[in-house]
Amino acid sequence: MMRRRQRGLSEADRALWRAYAAEIIPLPGRALPPEPAPPPAPPAPVAKVPVAAAPTPARRWAPPDIAVNTPPSGLDDRRWRDLRRGRIAPERTIDLHGRRAQDAHAAVHAFLADAYADGLRCVAVITGRGSTTEGGVLRRELPHWLNAPDLRRIILGAAHPHRANTGSVHVLLRRRR
Repeated sequence: MMRRRQRGLSEADRALWRAYAAEIIPLPGRALPPEPAPPPAPPAPVAKVPVAAAPTPARRWAPPDIAVNTPPSGLDDRRWRDLRRGRIAPERTIDLHGRRAQDAHAAVHAFLADAYADGLRCVAVITGRGSTTEGGVLRRELPHWLNAPDLRRIILGAAHPHRANTGSVHVLLRRRR
């Protein structure tokens, strides 16, 4: 006969839940339920056993990193193919030619935030190819800028619209909720 496992949460599970619940902002008019009292602990064993440290607080969910020309999770194959081949026309474009990296970073950040706020789905960021084989500074830095935590949450995918045109990136934005 199988013996049933006793129901309930372990102390490690409770600690993990407390760490997670501490980061949650309740809906207006709602409050987090009070923490239930832990069940009485069994008598401590006579021999001293080293106690494991409490688990580290769980990280908040973050979407996977964006890499240009790498299919993102959560996007169907047909939409990804259309984005990669340039069949999805950008609704707005920003040209970064002639800008310094710091100015271009601020411009891209503001541009993508405004496009998302306006409900656009596809935008184009033109960095230029650059004079070296790896590309220019803006082209090399753009993937890092797209992976900033505040922008990463609004971006679904990024791709060059044509294999020969690596100086332009089409960015597919998530739908607003």
